[in-house]
Amino acid sequence: MPALCRACLTSFENGPRCPACRSPLVVAHDELNTLSIAHMDCDAFYASVEKREHPELRDKPVIIGGGRRGVVSTACYIARIKGVRSAMPMFKALQLCPEAVVLKPRMDLYAETSRAVRAMMEALTPAIEPLSLDEAFLDLTGTERLHHAPPAVTLARLVRRMEEELGITGSIGLSHNKFLAKVASDLDKPRGFSVIGRAETAAFLRDRPVSLIWGVGHAARATLDKAGIRTFADLLRWERRDLHARFGSMGERLWHLARGEDARRVSRDAPVKSVSNETTFNEDTADPEILDGHLWRLSEKVADRLKARDRAGRVVTVKLKRSDHAILTRRVSLSAPTQIADRIYRTARGLFDGAADKGPFRLIGVGVSEIVTESGAVEIGDLLDPGSGTRARAERATDAIRERFGPDAIVKGRSLR
Repeated sequence: MPALCRACLTSFENGPRCPACRSPLVVAHDELNTLSIAHMDCDAFYASVEKREHPELRDKPVIIGGGRRGVVSTACYIARIKGVRSAMPMFKALQLCPEAVVLKPRMDLYAETSRAVRAMMEALTPAIEPLSLDEAFLDLTGTERLHHAPPAVTLARLVRRMEEELGITGSIGLSHNKFLAKVASDLDKPRGFSVIGRAETAAFLRDRPVSLIWGVGHAARATLDKAGIRTFADLLRWERRDLHARFGSMGERLWHLARGEDARRVSRDAPVKSVSNETTFNEDTADPEILDGHLWRLSEKVADRLKARDRAGRVVTVKLKRSDHAILTRRVSLSAPTQIADRIYRTARGLFDGAADKGPFRLIGVGVSEIVTESGAVEIGDLLDPGSGTRARAERATDAIRERFGPDAIVKGRSLR
């Protein structure tokens, strides 16, 4: 059985340890050298970047998130051992892990690291489909001659380089399609490398829960459960036409996935529907200065995510949650797509001003939708705001300075509010 040492990249026949360096970091599989569709997922990305920046936190539980009324963005694996999970309310996370160090997200820093990871991927294959700042699909079909190694070795080289040069770790899932590659990447985190081959696909899936399917959340699970579908084996008992009749297009997708079939290609131009960010306050507030500062920070985070994925958007949305939990949303279409934080902020500020008298608020969010590729963004001047073009060029220059000297090289005054 082909085997690979992830520590020294030696290829050999199956064994518990590498014969060259004696490392136990070995992945072995009959189809190891023939599979080429991969999913790479950084391990607890935000927390890992913060631990890289603050080595004194290496052995401490770290939570990235808001105040006690916010939610967890990311938790390191030490905190996860205590039961802390992403999207968990902060108060509950701190009950489970009161000794945790809580840090506010720094999206500019994470976007900068994401761009560095993306550059490493680009050196391996042009077929990259980013899903977020910290994960992506890669298709390495036909790259063996270029890299003088099968895809498995190239992928092991990628995560080793990420750890050595960027100080973060990642987990690899390798299979024959996107669905199974993503499933595989979650099997052995952190620093995992898991393989699901063609020959074992049916046996691997049969007794696993349908929640394994990406996109099948709580509501979908409840719907499937009412139909007696809890595992892939349950799905296999349904005729294709019956699944389609009961669940529509979702039923068609389920029929294929139950058999481990996924014909989607890895596409660098895969559509992104929206990019957004929000924050929940410790105390309800109607203070315009505080809210304006949050509007800027959220707009900057959204812009950083758009830039990291080479995207721009045409519709800007502001989300507000009042103290009685009523949610207000305001949106407007721009004359042209943008990824410029200044334009997103000024548009969001105008939307907020129209609802400011509805406060106090416990949550504020900014989002951009109708996403296009970066080439679709046109930085045109605004007849009512002649300085917009100048500010856009200044922002591009700021991005270049931050990329070279770090995310804190230039900080806008309003972001300190």
